[in-house]
Amino acid sequence: MADTTFTDQNFEQDVLKNNLPVLVDFWAPWCAPCRIVSPIVEELAKEYEGKLKVGKLNVDENPENASKYGVMSIPSLIIFKNGHPIKTVIGAQGKENFKKAIDEALSA
Repeated sequence: MADTTFTDQNFEQDVLKNNLPVLVDFWAPWCAPCRIVSPIVEELAKEYEGKLKVGKLNVDENPENASKYGVMSIPSLIIFKNGHPIKTVIGAQGKENFKKAIDEALSA
């Protein structure tokens, strides 16, 4: 489920060392486009359950990893596989664009 919350403290263990690919939604509560994307991320978490771990990272509360991975605009969704970022989708987009990125990442 996308109610997983990633932080600077648990990022290495929960994202980088995860056996599954991980989609991280870099967001902030004040970001209107982030609120638009949030229900889509929830749907994707359900659709890809067992194939992809999905969670959110609040960039205001956890600036270290946002900075480390070059997040300059939010929402930014980054897919990590084997501890490395392999796909980034920036901005509010349709569900199909996110699914395309996820499918590409899972097949890579």
